Amino acid sequence: MATPTGVPAPGGDTYKPGTTITDWRPEDASFWQSTGRKVANRNLWISVPALMLGFVVWQVWSVTVVKLGDVGFGFSKAQLFWLTAIPGITGGTFRILYTFIGPIFGERKFTAFSTIILIAPLLWLGFALQDTSTPYWEMALIAAVCGLGGANFASSMANIGFFFPKREKGNANGMNGGLGNLGVSVVQLIAPLVVTAAVLGPPAGAALTSKKTGDDVWLQNGAFLWVPLLVIMALLAWFLMNDLKVAAAPFSEQKVIFKRKHNWLMTWLYVGTFGSFIGFAAALPNLINTTFTPINSAYSATTYAWIGPFIGALARWGGGWLSDKMGGARVTMLSFVGMGVALIVVINALPGGGDNGNFWVFYAGFLVAFFFCGLGNGSTFRQIPVIFRNQHLMEVAGKGEAAQAKALKQSEMESGAVTGFSSAIAAYGFFFIPAMFANFPVVNSLWVFVGFYVTCLVVCWWFYARKNAEAPS
Repeated sequence: MATPTGVPAPGGDTYKPGTTITDWRPEDASFWQSTGRKVANRNLWISVPALMLGFVVWQVWSVTVVKLGDVGFGFSKAQLFWLTAIPGITGGTFRILYTFIGPIFGERKFTAFSTIILIAPLLWLGFALQDTSTPYWEMALIAAVCGLGGANFASSMANIGFFFPKREKGNANGMNGGLGNLGVSVVQLIAPLVVTAAVLGPPAGAALTSKKTGDDVWLQNGAFLWVPLLVIMALLAWFLMNDLKVAAAPFSEQKVIFKRKHNWLMTWLYVGTFGSFIGFAAALPNLINTTFTPINSAYSATTYAWIGPFIGALARWGGGWLSDKMGGARVTMLSFVGMGVALIVVINALPGGGDNGNFWVFYAGFLVAFFFCGLGNGSTFRQIPVIFRNQHLMEVAGKGEAAQAKALKQSEMESGAVTGFSSAIAAYGFFFIPAMFANFPVVNSLWVFVGFYVTCLVVCWWFYARKNAEAPS
């Protein structure tokens, strides 16, 4: 069998859904136009909703904790922040595993598996929420298992990068990550709505009663709602996605990234962008609920919190696209400046010293911070493949086409592994930001974040953005 360019396909590839592809050449313009684009887009548009549901499961606790006290769960303020933070520990830790295990087993199979297993924590959560005597340790354990939803990001982003040519990687990764990140907003918007009515009927169980209003509340709906959608997406991933042979690599080959300086530098930057995005998204509902709602009950976390992650998710897509046009390092620097300024605005709007603060300035500051977090999320993931591609090509300059082809394959493998690993470490922001708010004054915590952004700005400028930088990207 021959490919559309007339070159025999080593594995006799059909490029049909559900197959393993051995011959994949996205930089070949003829192959890309005739076959590659269609196959890549099909995999992308299955990956996006699957990843979105992963974020839904990961973030379901950010809205669940807001209602626990109202229906009779006797947890303290610190315990509620910890329930929000715990999924960040498991999400980040399992991202490290998912980074390397996906390419070993094949991303089509692994996407289906990692999606279907998320049904377990949602069912467990739904049943636990129907009994106010459920102990805290059990709730903490459920929160930990929900963290598996966040791990899906590492394997998903590493996989999609292999499908697209260099000129479209930023846009593709921005789309996959950005629309996938929308799961944060989706759960924070929809879950508070479905818990107010018996929308799932008697099978979902009985209601609890709100102490504030006396109304019935079906907290379990916020968990059970997503179960059928996970089943559908797991089946779609299994039957419609593809495994790429070029993406397959044993850990013995992938572990070389731990010797690469730019793996650690880009991880530092991604902690600043995505770590902030996911940490603020997890903490903001409870932050509003504990900081401003006691002052004015109109400031409802379930009304306002979802908009920030929504803006950040769409901005991620824009950050990838903009980086394709003007360079990732410039956009990354812009994001850190914007995030720092936005948090200074937030700090000055907080209550303190007898002053009730200004909720709307506080809220606007966080919306701006989410926007710049999103831009930086897209731009850093655009930087990674560019950095590793250029570094490897420089090493084989003048050594012929065979050496260049080998270098390109190595750079693709390494950039995929770095993408997954950096996202794993950054995911700990989900844990550390709510944990800091739980244990330290909010103002002090925010100033720590501003200081960290300054270090990120210096790193990005020195290594990637200045004239004669070591790795311009």
